[in-house]
Amino acid sequence: MVNPAALPAAVPFRDSFSQMKRDLDFLRMAIRMHKLIGDVTPDSRQLVADDFEESVDKHAGNIAFRFEGKLTTYAEFDATANRIAHWALAHGLKAGDRVALCMENCPDYVAIWVGLAKVGVVTALVNTHLEGESLKHCLAISDATHVITGPHQDRAVCSVTAGMENAPKVWTLGGAHGEDIAAMMPNLSSERPSRELRAQLRGKDMCLLIYTSGTTGMPKATRITNSRLQIMLRTFIAPCYTGPRDRVYITLPLYHGTGGICGVGQAMMSGASIVLRRKFSASAFWDDVVDEGVTSIVYIGELCRYLLNRPPHPKERAHRLQTGFGNGLRPEIWTEFRERFNIRHLVEFYAATDGNVNLMSIDGTVGAVGRIPKWLKARFDHVEFVKFDLETEDVVRGEDGFVIRAETNEPGEMLGRIADTEFEFAGYHDPKATEKKILRDVFEPGDKWFRTGDLMRKDENGYVYFVDRVGDTFRWKGENVSTSEVSDAMIRADGIATANVYGVEIPGTEGKAGMAAVTLSGGVDFESLHYELSSSLPAYAIPIFIRIQREPDTTGTMKYRKVELMKEGYNPDMVDDPIWMYHPDRRQYVPFTQDRYDSLISGAFRF
Repeated sequence: MVNPAALPAAVPFRDSFSQMKRDLDFLRMAIRMHKLIGDVTPDSRQLVADDFEESVDKHAGNIAFRFEGKLTTYAEFDATANRIAHWALAHGLKAGDRVALCMENCPDYVAIWVGLAKVGVVTALVNTHLEGESLKHCLAISDATHVITGPHQDRAVCSVTAGMENAPKVWTLGGAHGEDIAAMMPNLSSERPSRELRAQLRGKDMCLLIYTSGTTGMPKATRITNSRLQIMLRTFIAPCYTGPRDRVYITLPLYHGTGGICGVGQAMMSGASIVLRRKFSASAFWDDVVDEGVTSIVYIGELCRYLLNRPPHPKERAHRLQTGFGNGLRPEIWTEFRERFNIRHLVEFYAATDGNVNLMSIDGTVGAVGRIPKWLKARFDHVEFVKFDLETEDVVRGEDGFVIRAETNEPGEMLGRIADTEFEFAGYHDPKATEKKILRDVFEPGDKWFRTGDLMRKDENGYVYFVDRVGDTFRWKGENVSTSEVSDAMIRADGIATANVYGVEIPGTEGKAGMAAVTLSGGVDFESLHYELSSSLPAYAIPIFIRIQREPDTTGTMKYRKVELMKEGYNPDMVDDPIWMYHPDRRQYVPFTQDRYDSLISGAFRF
C-alpha cells in the first residue's frame, strides 16, 4: 500500500527527473549544432559559395529539387549556378556589385543567388507581392544594376523601372518583358568560375539583402553577411535530424528567410531533397506530402491554421512526415496541429531577419519559442528582457539612468547585445534606420543593444514565450504590416484626411488584421476604396476594418492614441462610430452591421 506521506516528495522527484532529461537533451542538441556552425566566424575565408560547392561535391547524384514533376540533381543545380556566375562576369559584374531577384518559387531562384555568390555579387531578394511604389523603393535602395525576374513579375518590374533614375536592366527567365536571360543560358559555361574571384572576401562581407517592413515606413533592406547566412543555412539540420535521405517540403516564398534560407539550407547543406511548391496550397498540401515522400516541413503559424481549418483529408495521417520547423505556431492550436496530423516533432524558433537574437524550442513545450537554461546563461548573456511601458512605448529606466531588467514571467522587450565579434547586427542599407534599432547605455555606459520590438517573457525554467509586438508593426498573413506605410497610402485616397492604423484580432485567424480609424475631408467611395488602396499597398497590408471618427484621437503632443482603439476594436457594443468591413467574397468594403459582426465571430468570413 502506498504511503500518502511519500507523495509530496515523489512529485518533485518526477519533476526534477523530467527537467534533468530536458536539460540533457538540450545539451546534446547544443553540441550537435556547435559541430555544424562552431567554425563560422566573421573573419573566415570559407564562404557560402564554398559551402554549396562542398555539398555538391559530396552529394552530386542526389536529387536537390523535386518541382512540378521535374527532378534536379545537385550536380545539375551547380551547373545552373555556374552559368549564372558566368552571365554575371560577361556583363562586367564583380564582387560587391548588386543584382536584384524578384521571381516566384522555382529551383532556378536558389541557383541564381548561389551563382552570383560564386563571384561575390550581392543579391537583393525582393518580395514578389510588391507592386508600384513599394517595389520601386526596394529596387532603388538595392543599388542593383540588373534585375532578374520571371514570367509572373516581369511586367510589374518593367513598369516601375521605366521611371527610375539609373534604372537597372531587367532580365526575364521565361517571361515576355525584359531581356531574355533564358536564351543565353545554353551558351554559358557550366564550369565553376575561379575561386580567386571571391578570394578577397571574408565571412563579414555581405552576400544577400533581405527585406523587412520594419516598424515604420517602406520595407528596409537588411544586410546579410556570409557568416550569418552560413549559420542560417545550417541551424535546423541538427534539431530536425536531417540527412541525405530526407525530403524537405517548402511552400513558403523563397524571398523569406524561413523558407528561402533556413529551409533550403536544412536540405542542401545535408544532401537532402527539397520538395518545392510554387506557392502554398492548403488543398494540395497532404497530397504533396504523401505523394512526394516528405519527411520534414517548413511552416509559419498561418499555414498551420489554414490546414486545421480544412475538412479532414484522407492522406493527412498517412504520411512519412516526422518533423518540421517554423515560427508563429500559436499555443491555442499547437497541440491540435501535432495530434490531428500525427507529427512527432516540431521545432519552433524565434529570429528576425534584421536581428541578432536567435532562440529555439526543441522539446515541444507548448507555446515556447526558445529556452535559455540557467546553466547556459553565460552563453546567452547577449540576450536580455527589460521592462517596457506600453503607454510611452519605451523601455523603463531606473533612477541611475540604466534600463531595468524584467522579472521572471514578466513581459518585457527582448534585447540583443551588439558586439564586434559575435551576435552580429549588420544593420540596414539605410544608416538612419539602423540607428533607430539600437538602444545605448542600457546596463553600462557605452553599451549597445539591438531592439527586437517584441514583448517576451521568460519563465523559471528558462522557456521563452512570445507575448506581443510593440511599436507600429503587426503581423498579418505571415507578413509585417507597417502602420505608417498604410496610413500614408490611405490619406492619399480621395476624402480621407487622417488615418490611424493598428492591428485587431479576429477569432480563428493568425496575427492581427488591419484596422484604420479615419477622419474624412469629403465623400469616400467605399465600394472602390479597396481597389484604390491595392495600387499602393500589398494585399496583406490593406485594412480589413475602417472606423469613421469625427476627430482623430491624439495626445497633447499630437501623437495618435491606439491603446483604447485597439481595446474597442470593431465591437459594435463598444463603438458608436460607423465601421466598414472588407467583404472577402464581394472584394469591397461594406457597412459593418450587427449581423456581420455575429457572422465574423462565428468564423463565417475567411480572409
